[in-house]
Amino acid sequence: MFNKFLNKKLIVITLILSLTMILMSGCGSDDTADADDTAKETITIGYVNWAECVAASNIWKVLLEDEGYEVELTQLDVAPLYVGLSEGEVDMFLYSWLPITHGSYWEEYKDTIEDCGMWYQSPAKIGVVVPTYVDIDSLEEYNSAADKFDNKIVGIDPGAGIMKASEAAITDYELDAELIQGSEAAMMVSMEKAYEKEEWIAITGWSPHWMFASYDLKYLEDPNGSYGAEEEIHSLCNKDFAETNSEVSDMIKSFQMTDAQIGGIEKLIQDGMDPYEAAQQWISENQDVVDAWIK
Repeated sequence: MFNKFLNKKLIVITLILSLTMILMSGCGSDDTADADDTAKETITIGYVNWAECVAASNIWKVLLEDEGYEVELTQLDVAPLYVGLSEGEVDMFLYSWLPITHGSYWEEYKDTIEDCGMWYQSPAKIGVVVPTYVDIDSLEEYNSAADKFDNKIVGIDPGAGIMKASEAAITDYELDAELIQGSEAAMMVSMEKAYEKEEWIAITGWSPHWMFASYDLKYLEDPNGSYGAEEEIHSLCNKDFAETNSEVSDMIKSFQMTDAQIGGIEKLIQDGMDPYEAAQQWISENQDVVDAWIK
């Protein structure tokens, strides 16, 4: 009799424990679902390996991570970057030169890309840049001193808009010059070596860029307009991303920087600081500026 009572009691206890575990398991699933519902998606920022683009992209990586997003930076050349942006593999690109340098890409992909506005407050410019000790002032004079430049214009990656414009300039002015492909970093190493020896060098240059704070440089005049007029630097988003992430796209639309501000973070990076850490430091020192973007 006692054994039957004990067996029934054990059965009841076992049932209670089983029900309790089921209920606890159910609550756990709800909590996980709630957490998943509130988790923010991963944002992919595409960038080209140019100083200002690296700086701006890392600033937004830090800011969006502070807002709870996961952020991936993806380095691409310009052409595949626009393709990725159009197809949604890239969500944002913060360094579109419009209406000229990247104008052909914009015209091709504008139906799937949203322009989130100009963020660099000074006019942007591209052209052939030389040290100020070079005693010619115009592209029209290049051929008279082509041998001093070793018959070269040192450029960057071949997909860049400035390289296309440089090819046009060589044709327009019938320059006795070879356009050297490479990277921004390689170009600036060539500039530094020549500058130290006061040798003549011509490079593809653009504003904004830290080079103008580090060296005494000038643009060669472009009377034929091969490099176009002054431009604007815009932020772009994939259109579907912008519609479904209006909080983020609204922040990007508020993004504004002066020449001094972008130069400040560029200087930190140029002095050897990791771009992400430089962005963190710049933000901490310019909190009033970023507060106007993050509303």
